[in-house]
Amino acid sequence: MGRLILLLVAAAWLAPAQARTLEARIARVETAVAVLREVRVRLDWPAGAAQGRLRIEAAAADAPGLGYRLRALAWECPLRRPATGAWGCDGPVRAGGGAPAALSLDLSGAMIDARLRQGEAALSLHRDGASADAYRIDLARVPLAWAAALIQQAMPSLQPQAGRLDGEVRVAAPSGAPMRIEADLRGDGLAFDSEDGSLAGEGVGLAVRADYREDGPAQTVDLRGTLHGAHLLFGTAYLELPAAPLPLALQARRDGPGTGWTLPALRWDDGAALRAEGGAAFDAGGDLRALDLRLHSDDAGLLPARYLSGWLGLAGLAGLELAGTLDAHLRMSEGALRGADVGLREVRVADARGRFAFDGLDGDVRISEGAAVDSALAWRGGRLQAIAFGPARLPFRSAAGRIDLREDVAVEMLGGALRFGGLSLRLPVDGQGMRIESGLAVESLRLGELAAAFGWPEFGGTVSGEIPRVRYADSRIDFDGGLAMHVFDGEVRVDALALERPFGVAPSLSADVALDGLDLTALTEVFDLGQIDGRLHGRFDGLRLVDWQVAAFDAELRTEPRRGERQRISQRAVQDISSVGDASFAGGLQARLIGLFDDFGYRRIGIRCRLRNEVCEMGGLRSAGDAFIIVEGAGLPRLEVVGHNRNVDWPTLVERIGAAVGGDVAPVVE
Repeated sequence: MGRLILLLVAAAWLAPAQARTLEARIARVETAVAVLREVRVRLDWPAGAAQGRLRIEAAAADAPGLGYRLRALAWECPLRRPATGAWGCDGPVRAGGGAPAALSLDLSGAMIDARLRQGEAALSLHRDGASADAYRIDLARVPLAWAAALIQQAMPSLQPQAGRLDGEVRVAAPSGAPMRIEADLRGDGLAFDSEDGSLAGEGVGLAVRADYREDGPAQTVDLRGTLHGAHLLFGTAYLELPAAPLPLALQARRDGPGTGWTLPALRWDDGAALRAEGGAAFDAGGDLRALDLRLHSDDAGLLPARYLSGWLGLAGLAGLELAGTLDAHLRMSEGALRGADVGLREVRVADARGRFAFDGLDGDVRISEGAAVDSALAWRGGRLQAIAFGPARLPFRSAAGRIDLREDVAVEMLGGALRFGGLSLRLPVDGQGMRIESGLAVESLRLGELAAAFGWPEFGGTVSGEIPRVRYADSRIDFDGGLAMHVFDGEVRVDALALERPFGVAPSLSADVALDGLDLTALTEVFDLGQIDGRLHGRFDGLRLVDWQVAAFDAELRTEPRRGERQRISQRAVQDISSVGDASFAGGLQARLIGLFDDFGYRRIGIRCRLRNEVCEMGGLRSAGDAFIIVEGAGLPRLEVVGHNRNVDWPTLVERIGAAVGGDVAPVVE
């Protein structure tokens, strides 16, 4: 194109005394960098004038190696006749309906100098005639959006949003040989995202040296430099990097457009926080397909905020605290984790919401994708909620992507122990997520210590039981078998226990609970509900807690006589039952005499509640018209407590129970 312009201006130069209009139409112009189609060049030079007017139009200008495809390109400028040196032209240029920029061009047979300006941004191109296939591009405060097409050559879905670039780009495009681009770039305040929102960056600062080459359809990139002050999102990984520059280096290759990138070498150095070295491979959509990466952290306390917050948030572990030294070697293929080696040295892990903590984690966990390997992990102690537990050592053996305990492990807590046997973990495979299975035995946990840990009223008893199999899969824990709690001289049994999203958003627990022969005398003394003598039986079927708040159940509580057991109820207990059950005394003259007696005989007590949508559908021993009987008396004075409201607001009912336990009730007598 430069030669064509020179020919036109030379013709005008040879005939300065006559007005000249010279025009050329060219179907296609090919250069080493770009191809122009339907080109029209027009030069108007008035007779005797010191300058003419040049207009160049092109229906299309494509630079596939740089990723640029421009349409309706038009440039018009006054062409200056040189006294010596190069011809010059400076004027506005437009592409399509975009905003105009100022383009200046100086050319001679030996060189081309072009400068594009828009506001503070300037992009200059220089070609020396001595190396006609080599170009140098200088960038000064160039918006990242100007490099959008080049960036999308590597990642088509990436959309530059903000920030500026400075530096130099050198392009070598020899005829019949692969293109090569070398660049020294500095960026500040860079921001970008992707069409699907899986990739994003904000406030990115960088200083890099890049070497890009084409070999037929194949492309290679060698990049070295520093990154700082960045907020980056890669899928579920969120990185918040410090202001100090962090060294990075990578090599990347792909076989052609529409294929994924392979990174045979990757290095990252964030000092004490994280050092990484290895390789990776991505598919055409940018998803990670393979990984072989070694990681080391001298100060694990820096990892959650800088590197782990995205994953921890999804797992319901936002704010997790770490301390100690970590090493890891991760191996991934076909989009799934195949093996891992993790080393921990004096590591502490603590949940920000106080749900768990481990102290003094030390040892190795090795998951082998092939032959069997042994490893072991130990801890000094920790807590589950307010419950402390003791030290333990877990010996592992792993083969074929699975890890198993080599022997049973007992963890002391609450004066007893939890014993794990047959524990195994299998990595995600064939579209299935990670799966964990184990047997669990609960050995004589003291309920008194449990009550003290949670600030409950003091009571005795133990919890024992064996769960043949505990299974974790798809963010859900299922328990086979059940647990038996020996408490208040009776038994509470928990069956069909399941826990969804244990550390995620809105964890959900479901179970069936059965009560058998609890001593009401001891029970009512502990919970300060007056005094009731007798034995309590009952059930809570379909019990469901969401975010640890009761959401649903179908419950029935009742007394059953036992030979030799007296059945008496105090006036205070009658008042408490009446207040909770929205009930009243009944019985004519005897009801008016209730206040004269300290306790009463009863034949049966029974109450039912079916909780759905924060409404408790109430019932009792039997119906009495629109009401229902809660306490059926025996002897004189004969006592009867009748419930009147069959639909009770659950929060109101909970408030009444709290008031009854606190002694803040008064009798209601019909």
